[in-house]
Amino acid sequence: MGSYVPGTLSERQEMLRAIGMEREEQLYADVPAQMLLTEPLNIPSGMSELEVRSRMEALAAENKVYKTVLRGAGAYDHYIPSIVKYVPNKEEFLTAYTPYQAEMSQGILQSIFEYQTMICQLTGMDVSNASVYDGATAAGEAAAMCRDRKRTVTLISAAAHPDVINTVRTYCYGANAELRLVPCKDGRTDLDALKEMLTPDVASMILQQPNFFGQLEDAKAVGEAVHAAKAMFVLSCDPLSLAILPTPKEVGADVMVGEGQCLGLPIAWGGPYLGIMAATSKMMRKLPGRIVGETHDDAGNKAYVLSLQAREQHIRREKASSNICSNEALCALTAGLYMAAMGPEGMKEAARQTTAKAHYLQAELCRLPGVCLKYDGPFYQEFVTVLPKRDAVLAALDAAGILGGLPLGEDEVLWCATEKNTRAELDRAVSIVKEVLAK
Repeated sequence: MGSYVPGTLSERQEMLRAIGMEREEQLYADVPAQMLLTEPLNIPSGMSELEVRSRMEALAAENKVYKTVLRGAGAYDHYIPSIVKYVPNKEEFLTAYTPYQAEMSQGILQSIFEYQTMICQLTGMDVSNASVYDGATAAGEAAAMCRDRKRTVTLISAAAHPDVINTVRTYCYGANAELRLVPCKDGRTDLDALKEMLTPDVASMILQQPNFFGQLEDAKAVGEAVHAAKAMFVLSCDPLSLAILPTPKEVGADVMVGEGQCLGLPIAWGGPYLGIMAATSKMMRKLPGRIVGETHDDAGNKAYVLSLQAREQHIRREKASSNICSNEALCALTAGLYMAAMGPEGMKEAARQTTAKAHYLQAELCRLPGVCLKYDGPFYQEFVTVLPKRDAVLAALDAAGILGGLPLGEDEVLWCATEKNTRAELDRAVSIVKEVLAK
């Protein structure tokens, strides 16, 4: 590691002399001799920058990049304006971590503050944190912040993303709390079953909107049922859809969570992503992670600082409701840039086109013999069809450079379309499906 330490050899020698040592090995005098490395590791020697670049390009060439993507299931291929990619790569911002020294980090702190502000405007909620690791983590954190001594059970819709359900289950397991699945009916949360499950020990109910099958839930009715049982209502949202759908505040959510990938983050093999969390003012002090606040310095100038974080998250971990001490600063900056670059009307247009193209794809597919919708309810950007010869169809699409929908149950496919998909692309995909079904 010596060559990676930002100090010259003479500076290192000066530091050693200052503590009464001559060699770096003396720093490890208390380490047993058998634990010390006496000869170089048996690994290949380092490569030059040119060799590394060539090697990485060769590995990248093995990836298959699809020109047309008709799959979502939690990761969505949206258009990203060029400025959204450019600014986060500037060295002043290129960090994923939280700035501790406010006096040194006003630019990054302000970018997080602006992100928080825009999330509140988008969701209608009163306060947003500076983000957590991803959407699934955000759901797990929301379940934790809603529990108390008497109410320890978390309900989650079986129509939520499977990865979100499993993450919340892990959170509950670690806290010796119980997770119960609310069953589905016709692709949506069974409201009658939910009402029966809202017992006095239930702390919160987590609903995904749109759900994993693309269906739009009756979030307002679910929220009213949850509140009637004196439990907390957590709504997991696709943030881009909120440009045209009712906000979490409008349907009565106490906590909003979501995956921010659709706000300017590329698919990128599953990350890094962005866990969005926002809440009502009543829940503000229970929000995990970071919150950046705006204040003034002693000269009266506007300033930004980290604020409102429970110290238990750092020093009394066993008593903390959350142990998340960081955030996704670079991803939050990217999401903030996306929202600023697109603006309210741009985001509305992206959401409207996404909806329109998904419905166009659904209509064209369902004209084909044997293809039909699995669920008839309203949907946003994803839908499930019954598809004969499913594996052959998906293989033919793959051969044509098209990533087809996600296989679900027997002969079922979860399709997705976004504003990036042109009508010509969708028509070409449908024609390939038609050819396979005709054989």
